[in-house]
Amino acid sequence: MRRVVTGVFALLAVLGVVGVFQREALLRLNAVNTLFAPEKIVHNFSNMGALFHTAEVPHVVPAAPLPIGDPLSLPPDWDKWVARRAVTGAVVLRSGALVHESYHLGTGQEDLRISWSVAKSYLSALFGVLVAEGHVENLDTHVADLVPSLRGSAYEGASIRDVLQMSSGVVFNEDYFDFWSDINKMGRVLALGGSMDAFAQRQDKRDISPGSEWRYVSIDTHVLAMVAREVTGKSLPELLGAHILGPLGVEGAPFYLTDGHGVAFALGGLNLTTRDFARLGEMFRREGQFGDRQIVPKAWVHESTQPSANTAPGQLQYGYQWWIPEDARAGEFFARGVYGQFVYVDKSSQTVIAINAADRRFRDPGAFDDALAMFRNITRIPEVKDD
Repeated sequence: MRRVVTGVFALLAVLGVVGVFQREALLRLNAVNTLFAPEKIVHNFSNMGALFHTAEVPHVVPAAPLPIGDPLSLPPDWDKWVARRAVTGAVVLRSGALVHESYHLGTGQEDLRISWSVAKSYLSALFGVLVAEGHVENLDTHVADLVPSLRGSAYEGASIRDVLQMSSGVVFNEDYFDFWSDINKMGRVLALGGSMDAFAQRQDKRDISPGSEWRYVSIDTHVLAMVAREVTGKSLPELLGAHILGPLGVEGAPFYLTDGHGVAFALGGLNLTTRDFARLGEMFRREGQFGDRQIVPKAWVHESTQPSANTAPGQLQYGYQWWIPEDARAGEFFARGVYGQFVYVDKSSQTVIAINAADRRFRDPGAFDDALAMFRNITRIPEVKDD
């Protein structure tokens, strides 16, 4: 009888533990399903660590303060634009100096804001270092040759370059507003503690040859992270901290969202302050240098921000996880995330603009043009120098 009672209590204990894990998974699933709700989106984007599994980025150090420049007189319609685009944070640098900083909708300078696809450009920067250090010898190497678990998937035959350029040919529905889209299925995998690696390995549909056509496929970026982990034996947070964020310095305590196996959500899970996002842009404006240190090779900065992907005429152009306007002047490019996240760089005016937002209308016709026009208007404003 004692054994039966003991067994019952043991079973109840196990069920209790299972119940706790199920409850946490259900809470994360609910977080995914309400992440972009009008009444929650601003708060959620500053508090992602309370909603999902996370991993701190190690090897970071406090950043040196940004130099303060003379305030820039922003365009007359700036306030209306900020309201229209639901901007939460804006940092503008001119010649490396902070000339504008503002926070909106209840957010502040210390908020760690979710990057969404701006994180892709951080991974591109990291790849430049991995290439320079010899971990990646040739961008034309097939990803499945480096990551054996991708053999037999839709990624077999795609090169690192193809995946950097979002030209893998993999069929992937990126519609955030379609509950059954691949991107939303991926979000539920993340919420329920599943494996992002397994999700990538399950991609088995490809309708065009790798390298033949640009098509935005977010899971491509996770495959790049799989390559980075495989060739170094280190996690993405370790690599980004050691090679990018550590040398840059940070003002917050950056972290990645992760899946249930502790694997970083490479394609959009990096959380940083708005000032720290601006530091990435400033490093790329200075061709990979920040302070007195060359962090990313100059040649990689140039190569990765050139329009090399096979985009259709009239579309935005694409490099290695960086965007380039169709009518870009030399040295104009940007990182971009859903719901209005940007790191915009214009070398000719020595301007960097970091924007965080909670813009639920980011896919409305003209929304991107509205943002680009504002950025370009800011680049045209001359600096005011004291006599």
